[in-house]
Amino acid sequence: MKHLALAILTISFIATGTFAQTSQAVPSDHESEVKAKAVLDQMIAALGGDAYLNIQDISQEGRGYTFHMGRPNSLGTVFWRFYKFPDKERAELTKQRDVVEIYNGNKGSEVTYKGVREAETKEVADYIRRRHYSLDWIIRKWLKEPGIALFYEGQTVADQKAVDQVTIMNAHNEAVTLYVNSLNHLPVKKTFTWRDPTDKQRNVEDEVWDNYRLVQGLMTPFSVTRYYNGDMSNQRFLTSVTFNKGLADSLFDPAAGLPAPRK
Repeated sequence: MKHLALAILTISFIATGTFAQTSQAVPSDHESEVKAKAVLDQMIAALGGDAYLNIQDISQEGRGYTFHMGRPNSLGTVFWRFYKFPDKERAELTKQRDVVEIYNGNKGSEVTYKGVREAETKEVADYIRRRHYSLDWIIRKWLKEPGIALFYEGQTVADQKAVDQVTIMNAHNEAVTLYVNSLNHLPVKKTFTWRDPTDKQRNVEDEVWDNYRLVQGLMTPFSVTRYYNGDMSNQRFLTSVTFNKGLADSLFDPAAGLPAPRK
């Protein structure tokens, strides 16, 4: 599944891995939590409010690029991506749509004319980690969990935009920082860190969202860029997005094989 490492809304901020210093006074814990919640509420409202919180599935078309050490290593791959909340995703790659990557729960598969191949352990682990820290899961799952803590960390600049910085920490001491546009309240970037179980090194993953457009009442980023330890690793440019088409579960069954040829 090395053709295109797609992220879930899959809306899916740039970061350097460090927090910018601010000159503002540090608020009390209660004030910090109240301010952080207000920023998140504004962000959810800007994304579409209840309509965003009740997205059932997403269908996308676009072109994706992969990078190695910040440099492009491909000419780009066209893709059709289908996502069904909370844990089903399918990506059809190439113009012929003859390479299909499917994640269903915690299992990953690749379907080609050769048949079905199970994804490698590392590929599955990388995908599950990105899904766990995706904006979709943070807003629709993390914020409902007991023991969640919110921290407002002031205003700074992200992706050349004035933003409010909020960190969300769950009961498992996992944290993600969101940078929310101070003017239109749309999310600009997301960053989180994790420690590799093999080499014990700390890694930083960031995601940047840009080029928002209104689609079916939902503000949707048509440009998504991921960074890994400060280097650009993946970039996607969408050409179309549709919400709530009623995608069937069978679409995410590897045994169904390749899609029928499109005319």
